[in-house]
Amino acid sequence: MHPAVPASLSAFLFLDLSRTAISTCAAAIVLLLIALLAVRNDFSQARGMEKVIALANLFFAIPLAVFGAEHFAVAQGMSQMVPAYIPWHLFWVYFFGAALLAASVSIATKIQVRWSGLLFGITMFLFDSLLTVPATVPDRHNRIVWILLCREASFGSGAWALSATAIPGWGPRTQKTLITIGRVIIGITAMFYGIQHFLHPANVPGVPLEKLLPAWIPAHMLISYGTGIILLVAGACILLAKKARMAAASLGLWLVLLVVFLYGPILISSLLNPSADVQLEGINYIFDTMLYAGAILAFARAMPPD
Repeated sequence: MHPAVPASLSAFLFLDLSRTAISTCAAAIVLLLIALLAVRNDFSQARGMEKVIALANLFFAIPLAVFGAEHFAVAQGMSQMVPAYIPWHLFWVYFFGAALLAASVSIATKIQVRWSGLLFGITMFLFDSLLTVPATVPDRHNRIVWILLCREASFGSGAWALSATAIPGWGPRTQKTLITIGRVIIGITAMFYGIQHFLHPANVPGVPLEKLLPAWIPAHMLISYGTGIILLVAGACILLAKKARMAAASLGLWLVLLVVFLYGPILISSLLNPSADVQLEGINYIFDTMLYAGAILAFARAMPPD
């Protein structure tokens, strides 16, 4: 008799993936290959922490492709999020999905990044104005809406940092304006997120949303409090422009480690679940955190050497 295959291995070999999971994971793999080809020279020439900073475009572009594919896979559901006073709900979901895919390729290949970064940043701030702020005002005692508000602003600030450092780029005055806005927003957000890690240590680290850390992950308090300290210190350095490049690079490195060693296993666990909603949640959490890491690393690259 042959030994029985463990249930977990069997589930892994015969994944019951939803259409959304398949399309988003495929988009991630394609953009990963494109970004690796584009970044290989910069990464090989960089030294020390500069190697982490060299991955800024890669970490920023992959989530955009994933979320672009998600817009096409769950278009009907996303159309319900469009404000009622805006016509053609479904059109805007498809339009923004296509725009995300285009921006992801632009940022991964470093082609016309000054425009793709600028426009994506504007879009994130429009999202805050049209969607997040109206939800925040009546529910201002809910910490999650403030976390989302800061998250979208950080994504937009990171995109503007990419735009500011693009070649060919903007003039010195425009560059300084884009980077200064990013420094203030990213610094304040990091400190706010750091405080949230001490107030709610049971929640997932990085972007501290409502999901709880799974029981099978060890050292919950160490991960949460450690992340909180790094966010607080790095955020203060960024906001005060003191060793900002090293602080942002260190925070970005920590977020990258969280993506690989914490959110990676959470994603695998989610994909092993036959529920499409659980799979989508795992995908959203890992690529949200990856995009936040990309925004921080993009800002690190925009800072002059310490």
